[in-house]
Amino acid sequence: MTPPASGKSRGALAGVRVVEFAAIGPVPFCAMMLADMGADVVQIARPGPARDLRHDITMRGRRIVTLDLKREQDRATALDLLARADILLEGNRPGVMERLGLAPETCQARNPRLVYGRMTGWGQDGPLAPTAGHDINYIALTGALHAIGTAASGPVPPLNLVGDYGGGAMFLAFGVLCALIEARSSDRGQVVDAAMVDGASTLMALFWGMRARGVWSDRRGENLLDGSTPWYATYETADGGHMAVGALEEAFWQALLTGLGIAAEALPARQDRAGWPRIRTALATRFRQKTRAEWTAVFAQTDACVTPVMALSEVPAGPHLAARGSLFERDGVMQPAPAPRLSRTPGDPRPAVIDDVQAILRGWDAVPMTAPPTGVA
Repeated sequence: MTPPASGKSRGALAGVRVVEFAAIGPVPFCAMMLADMGADVVQIARPGPARDLRHDITMRGRRIVTLDLKREQDRATALDLLARADILLEGNRPGVMERLGLAPETCQARNPRLVYGRMTGWGQDGPLAPTAGHDINYIALTGALHAIGTAASGPVPPLNLVGDYGGGAMFLAFGVLCALIEARSSDRGQVVDAAMVDGASTLMALFWGMRARGVWSDRRGENLLDGSTPWYATYETADGGHMAVGALEEAFWQALLTGLGIAAEALPARQDRAGWPRIRTALATRFRQKTRAEWTAVFAQTDACVTPVMALSEVPAGPHLAARGSLFERDGVMQPAPAPRLSRTPGDPRPAVIDDVQAILRGWDAVPMTAPPTGVA
């Protein structure tokens, strides 16, 4: 896929000004999402050696300036940017921005409409708020980590997708955009306390409901979606690959058996939990009789919910993602295209550029911030 034409963005967030204080993990990912959709994102980076922006995909779409926030003059420059911005993003521990002289009340005194987005693992308060942590720690306290894995494996970290990105970056983006919409009617900004522990906990809503209905167990390997059922699991193929099976509904289960060439009457009833090991063995034995490519061909265009398990190196050649243009290559680096897809104002994954802060200030002054609707209290 060739990325959309760059230049002045006409994306859905065109005209939205974001000041991002350099951080790791969810903050740059959130800023990438906003930039992909047209926001003008300026990252304030710390002094240090030059970075290889070509390989840091989550840095795309930024204009990057370097400021030493321990210097009064550079803090004043940061406040000048914030006076012209719609959204601030920061990912420091609680109290750091206050010690730098960039507390919410200080920034909002300069710009009452500023949405102040704060990203942490534990949140701005609570007993763990001042302590360090990583994705694995945040999801451990939400029940998410405990639920992922098999009875034999113990808890298995799902990369850092659930805490950093699902529970962190995406909730931060949702929160600051909610606050931005509200600010355009109230003419007042607010602080968004986005904590990965809160976001990951919200992602567990379905499973709290299942637990309340008595259909979710705390024991791994005994639940509908944790790989314990033979029809929601992965199976090894003849060539050492794997197929993912998600045949939850009866119609999909019948399509799976048809593709495998297994008669339903030869297996125990699905509702008979005691028969699940026999069903799993039968499916595993059959899957090992063909290669992954052969099974992919068997189940193509069926409703069996069976797909190959692809490694990252294989994904670009996958026909479905290729047909949709879900990935594109820039400067030899394969990367995901912006998502979700908007029909009139599609995302534009612009490259990051090093810029001059004074030039940015002049440019923002030349185009005043969008005025709030008239007649709003």
